[in-house]
Amino acid sequence: MACSTPTILQALSTAVLTLDGGDRIQTANPAAEAIFEQSASRLLGQSLGKLCGPNNPLHTILQQARQARQRYSAREIRLTLPWNSSVITIDCTLTPEETPDEPPGLVVEIVQIDRLLRLARDNHLLARQKSIKRMIRGLAHEIKNPLGGLRGAAQLLERELGRGEMREFTRIITHEADRLSQLVDRMTGGYTPLQYAPLNIHALLEHVRRVLQIEVRENLSFCRDYDPSLPDILGHKESLIQALFNILRNAIEALGGKGRIHLRTRIERHLTIAETHHRQVVRVDIEDNGPGISPAVMDNIFEPLITDKADGSGLGLTITRDIIHKHHGLVEYCSHPGCTCFSLYLPIASSHGEVEVSG
Repeated sequence: MACSTPTILQALSTAVLTLDGGDRIQTANPAAEAIFEQSASRLLGQSLGKLCGPNNPLHTILQQARQARQRYSAREIRLTLPWNSSVITIDCTLTPEETPDEPPGLVVEIVQIDRLLRLARDNHLLARQKSIKRMIRGLAHEIKNPLGGLRGAAQLLERELGRGEMREFTRIITHEADRLSQLVDRMTGGYTPLQYAPLNIHALLEHVRRVLQIEVRENLSFCRDYDPSLPDILGHKESLIQALFNILRNAIEALGGKGRIHLRTRIERHLTIAETHHRQVVRVDIEDNGPGISPAVMDNIFEPLITDKADGSGLGLTITRDIIHKHHGLVEYCSHPGCTCFSLYLPIASSHGEVEVSG
């Protein structure tokens, strides 16, 4: 049975709005409601140009489409939504109505592409990381061999020196050789395959929270907003705990021991990760109200040795991303002064103990 045009518009994932000659919204489908976070009844009658606040690029785009009187497209337009200060990136196509009226009405199609851009950036970064890792693994052998010799020589020297303050220097040499060796191991990532099992994400979060709560002062609070109905994920317990530790420690350090960390869990439906479509995944948000990530490292925070902390190794987030990728998951983040949020997307475990995907 053929579907009517309104039914098709209701089902589209592309936002579709119709405007009159004064840019006032006449119709809006559910996808448009989702992008602008307002119901159709509230959107109707509002000026699309004014809806996104003053000085937004939609004003110019709407004028250009009307002047051209033909289909007009604009790519990667950044809009700031004034009601929540969030910034979204859209592709926009405008089609003027075939009418003698001046100015003509418009059909506006909007696709939010933030996630597509992040996925493209994620794939590019993953390829870069693989290249960097190959280089690091090539260097690791050359680094660890002399470290082993250095450590052995320090131990022999310590035995020869007997007691005395000079032994303290040999212990420093041994300790630093071990530290550098561990650093190389962390950078190379190792080759041991992970053993996966169904896990409750809240149990992992609570374990990490309790450990860190002991370390921090009372003026740093954890707010928990958990969805108790979440199914298990399929994962390796120790490595996921390490990933959560890395992100939460970064948040604590960014807050300087004072502030709020919000832990949130939800179900995310119909998400594509690395070309695999999942019916549903678990989303974990770790959000803090700190100063935000430094713009100097914002685009490279997952690369090895990149950090804005004076005493940081620049490996925590690299390791975290590697762990989540090994779990067929995704890490995203957004940051501005007053709010930084890392979101982990992890596939759920099927009844057969496997990652659940769409057929």
